Amino acid sequence: MENIIELKNVSKKIKDFQLKNISFEFKKGYIMGLIGPNGAGKSTLIRCLMDLVRVDDGEVNIFGMTHMENTIEIKQRIGFVYDESHFYDDLSLEKNKKIIAPFYRNWDDSTFYSYIKKFNLPLKKKIKTLSKGMKMKFAIAMALSHNPDLIILDEPTAGLDPVFRREMLDILQDIIQDENKSVFFSTHITTDLDQVADYITFINNGEIVFSKEKDIIFEEYFLLKGPDSLAVDVPKVNLIGGRKTGVGFEALVDGIDNIEQQLLNQLHIETPSLETIMYYTIRGNSL
Repeated sequence: MENIIELKNVSKKIKDFQLKNISFEFKKGYIMGLIGPNGAGKSTLIRCLMDLVRVDDGEVNIFGMTHMENTIEIKQRIGFVYDESHFYDDLSLEKNKKIIAPFYRNWDDSTFYSYIKKFNLPLKKKIKTLSKGMKMKFAIAMALSHNPDLIILDEPTAGLDPVFRREMLDILQDIIQDENKSVFFSTHITTDLDQVADYITFINNGEIVFSKEKDIIFEEYFLLKGPDSLAVDVPKVNLIGGRKTGVGFEALVDGIDNIEQQLLNQLHIETPSLETIMYYTIRGNSL
């Protein structure tokens, strides 16, 4: 299958922050979630994908092309939803659409108005009068109305009510029923990715922790729970992070094959959520 996104040793320094040798690939027809704590580099990475900042080193390939080669063609095929509004605040939704739509050769008014109706958006109101959630709905409608092959979203569910968050995730899943389309989105709401993502890229402090199929992640990581007296027996080679809970301990481990069965028999073993994996990876070990 064709890689729709491919990053090779990408580095970018902005003030006192740096992306360091970022490499991963993403095949078309899937949803990839980008996770990490605030300040980890998620938005900077997305800016590099969109050529909003130029990388210092390495290479960004989208649809097999670089922005240096053909940025216009790349951006024609991307539906981009930024974490902040980039529309004309003093103009109505309708006027914003009339200004932006002509830039896209595959713009479809019928698709746009179907999303406007679906999201119950007020076309005559100015952007600046909308709530953050309504602005995000409008941005999503705009991004999906020119038949893009790749949807890139930066924190798209932030500020949305739970009902619309679920609706938006359903829309993203519907999009990839066309196996030529793909979705790449960053979020701090990892439960959204538990539901819809096929691949997860985890970034922390400007570096990739992992970029893998979600199902493989859940096969590799385990959450062990037990009494304090057994915490010391958890092999350090497997330990990602852990803590005392007051009633015992929790430990996130990478694999359990080389942990003695006698110990495992005394512990409760769970499949961790993405949030738990991220939490213990960043927090480290305090057993």
